[in-house]
Amino acid sequence: MTHEEKRAWIMLVVSVAAYAAYVVIVVSRAGGGPLPEVPYAATLLWTVGAGIVASIVAEIGIAVLNPRASRVKDVRDREIGRLGEYTGQSFVIIGAVAAMLMAMAGWDRFWIANVIYLCFVLSAVVGSVTKIVAYRRSLPQW
Repeated sequence: MTHEEKRAWIMLVVSVAAYAAYVVIVVSRAGGGPLPEVPYAATLLWTVGAGIVASIVAEIGIAVLNPRASRVKDVRDREIGRLGEYTGQSFVIIGAVAAMLMAMAGWDRFWIANVIYLCFVLSAVVGSVTKIVAYRRSLPQW
């Protein structure tokens, strides 16, 4: 497994875990009440920050476990990285458009912030899955 594939796995696992933790915390705080009344901003920021730190720690851990592993990117790594980023970025655009439409419609900030966060997570997940599949199989031929 290449270093870049390991990075894709780390991004996938950390993104899903951080978002799942966020959802569990926010829903548990609601206690059956309306979700927009739950204080979510600090939890959102903490889970994003914890996800970033977890990714960094995991990458350092991988480097410590295998210090002689090559971190050189070849043409295939760059193409797979590009494909994963292009695929994942579509969800960033979807999230931005959805948030813009929600803001114009006067939706609560809770829903706008959460659709943006969800689309960032979907971007990371879809991009990572695309990279992993490309590493496991092969790049699509156009």
